[in-house]
Amino acid sequence: MLSRTADNLFWMCRYIERAENTARMLDVNLQMSLLPQDPQTREGSWLGVLRISELQGLYQSKYTAISPHDVLQYMVRDPENPSSIYSCMRAARENARAVRGSLTTEVWETYNTTWLELLKHLHTGLLERNPGEFFEWVKFRSHLARGVTIGTMLEDEALYFLRIGMHLERADNTARMLDVKFHERGGNGAQGAFQNGSQNEAQEIRTEPTGTAALQSEFYRWSALLSSVSGLEIYRKVYRDVITPDRVAELLILHGDMPRSLLASMRAVADDLARVSNQRSTETERRAGMLCAELQYGRVEDILDSGLHQYLDHFLDRINDLGNRISQDFLVPLSA
Repeated sequence: MLSRTADNLFWMCRYIERAENTARMLDVNLQMSLLPQDPQTREGSWLGVLRISELQGLYQSKYTAISPHDVLQYMVRDPENPSSIYSCMRAARENARAVRGSLTTEVWETYNTTWLELLKHLHTGLLERNPGEFFEWVKFRSHLARGVTIGTMLEDEALYFLRIGMHLERADNTARMLDVKFHERGGNGAQGAFQNGSQNEAQEIRTEPTGTAALQSEFYRWSALLSSVSGLEIYRKVYRDVITPDRVAELLILHGDMPRSLLASMRAVADDLARVSNQRSTETERRAGMLCAELQYGRVEDILDSGLHQYLDHFLDRINDLGNRISQDFLVPLSA
């Protein structure tokens, strides 16, 4: 396969996955903001949305304060924000258009229709009128694109590169969500962050809250995090017990049957990398396999004892390294 074709396929699926992840995050945050909260907690929650995508600096260069309305506009409509839903869907459609010959008609029409419907919804004010309905539409279109791709594409290199992009983006997003949400729990409002050592962090995560109000706050916090990755019902099936932070971390990091867990995502990346292997990709495959094996045989107790933030930060560094190596091995012309 031509490098430029593989590149378009890889990023086409990454961008549609990123749009869905952004919609999930904003939808859950909007729902949580309806609960009784003090202003500092509410501001910290919306700042967390920006921190997940590392956009707080760019946002603050355009807006003077953190407000739900401004964050929603920035993360949905802003064409200058590379991670906005608008920018992601535009990029996904442009990449799909560039490789129409490698896609089935159904896949291309799904991406093209999604882009045209997005323009219509933004023009008619669906986001302002009913943001929940808008975010459900984004998620549905992403599900549709994924289903049409799996259901109509030949299982060849084109499909493998699509899946590598999707699962790499999914692993990155799940790790960022976990990192930021646990930071919010351990910190104070908008500026909250873990400042303690690794043992203190593990103790903090396992500490049970006291009092009815605290228990309710903890329940809604972790329920929201699970809902953002479609994991609430899965959690209930797996653990059949109250929601606790260490089990949330275990489910989203180490549980291979959870579709959006780090292990499930990295297992899929490693498998598809093996299918598209070339003479330059041996080291990339080795690193993906090592990361997958560490997740497969890891224990949540060891992760918490060593420090969850440090673990996730290191994981994100390795994911970025894999993305760069995949670009060098497959997506950059050999003459480059």
